Amino acid sequence: MSMGGMDRRDRMDMAGAAGLTVFASLLAFNQVVIKLTNTGIGPIFGAGLRSVLAVGVLGLWVWLRGKRIAGLRHSFWGGLSLGLIFSLEFVFLFLALDYSSVSRTAILFYSMPVWLALVAHFTLPGETLSARRLLGLVLAMAGVVWALFDPGSRGEGTLLGDVLALGAAFAWMGIALNVRLTRVSEVSPETQLFWQLAVSAVVLCAVAPLFGPLLRDPNWMHFAGLGFQAVFVASLGFLFWLHLMAIYPASDIAAFSFLSPVLSVAMGWAILSEPVGPGLIGALVLVAVGITLINMRRRKPG
Repeated sequence: MSMGGMDRRDRMDMAGAAGLTVFASLLAFNQVVIKLTNTGIGPIFGAGLRSVLAVGVLGLWVWLRGKRIAGLRHSFWGGLSLGLIFSLEFVFLFLALDYSSVSRTAILFYSMPVWLALVAHFTLPGETLSARRLLGLVLAMAGVVWALFDPGSRGEGTLLGDVLALGAAFAWMGIALNVRLTRVSEVSPETQLFWQLAVSAVVLCAVAPLFGPLLRDPNWMHFAGLGFQAVFVASLGFLFWLHLMAIYPASDIAAFSFLSPVLSVAMGWAILSEPVGPGLIGALVLVAVGITLINMRRRKPG
């Protein structure tokens, strides 16, 4: 799929569906990579290094594409807050994957649309909860509670890991609200991504010593994992997603968000041999169905 010159589509097609499936798979695999990388590089230091490398990749991409990072002064306060919330999200997420399994963390982290729908109902115009979305909210929240108290996967995680995963979901929600409610909404996606990566590169590296040793006897696998995250997820992966957002309706793209937790649980089981019993599968189904109902939008006639 070309990164430029494509017309806006009024509905999802096979190319878009394939691209979103690949992106969801990338995000799911990234959870596994983070957990493995944490064994050699301190979680917060690793998150900071990822942002440092990703800023470089973003700068190279912007230069090669003939684009520029514009509107920094105009969006300063919104961009600064965006970067700080982004930093907080990845403090929570990287630590959550240090304390808990990929499967449990993914279900809780990818519940973000549930909390966003609930808060948006009270804060954003045009985001009122319909009966269908309210049903989705109830189902997904029931799935989250089920995952929290599932005894079959409790041995693979701690209460602290669960709390951190939910904290990461709430911070992710904060990013979505920030983009909607501040001047960051008026700048390009590249500038939005720059704010997130540049601020988090400084903040995460600065606070990393507070969270224990920076290195945990790393080898080539850990540095390869860090490079994968920086290049294929934090920079080019996100830019690819922004490219899809520019072509396809946001509601159609959101309908694919259930794939990431499903694929994360599958990869945690297949790659890390994490236990996935009936309880966790039931919780995952409720969350996935709930997210789908929340993100569905009635197509306008004509």
